[in-house]
Amino acid sequence: MSTAANETLARDNRRTLVRLATVAVLMFGFGFALVPFYRAICEALGINYFVKPDAAAPANTQVDLSRTLTIELDANAHHLPWRFRPLVNHVNVHPGELVTVEYEVANVRDRPVTGQAVPSFAPRAAGQHFKKLECFCFTQQTLAPGETRRMPVTFVVDPALPAEIHSIALSYTFFEVAGKGSGG
Repeated sequence: MSTAANETLARDNRRTLVRLATVAVLMFGFGFALVPFYRAICEALGINYFVKPDAAAPANTQVDLSRTLTIELDANAHHLPWRFRPLVNHVNVHPGELVTVEYEVANVRDRPVTGQAVPSFAPRAAGQHFKKLECFCFTQQTLAPGETRRMPVTFVVDPALPAEIHSIALSYTFFEVAGKGSGG
């Protein structure tokens, strides 16, 4: 092969490498750009709604003793080898009152499993007024084989909750985190 042919081949290879690197960088950037878009869509639809602990405290911390709400608690493990349940099925609270409830989770698999809890609310409008200060849903949870754990949720229902809402259903669904402790 001649020197000119080698130079042409090397130049073509460099162009291809630059194009492939550019495509890879653009794809990586597109992946990062999807995160805020995904969060905005989920927040607008009221699904997978997370409240960060530092932003969770309501502006009005006065307890409204004239109203009592029933908070119904539910737990689900979506195709996950865990037993997951609230320790109580419901609690009666006053808007503005600081409340802590506990959930219990047990890994019944013979290997570690990692899961992420996703909260949901009914009625959906209640989610805007339900402020979680401490929640196991803020982070992924890894349970060792046979491990049982109690996990608290500390929350406040904002007194600005519409008066026609007398009951809120809080449901957590645990999903297995792919590639973390599933082992097949």
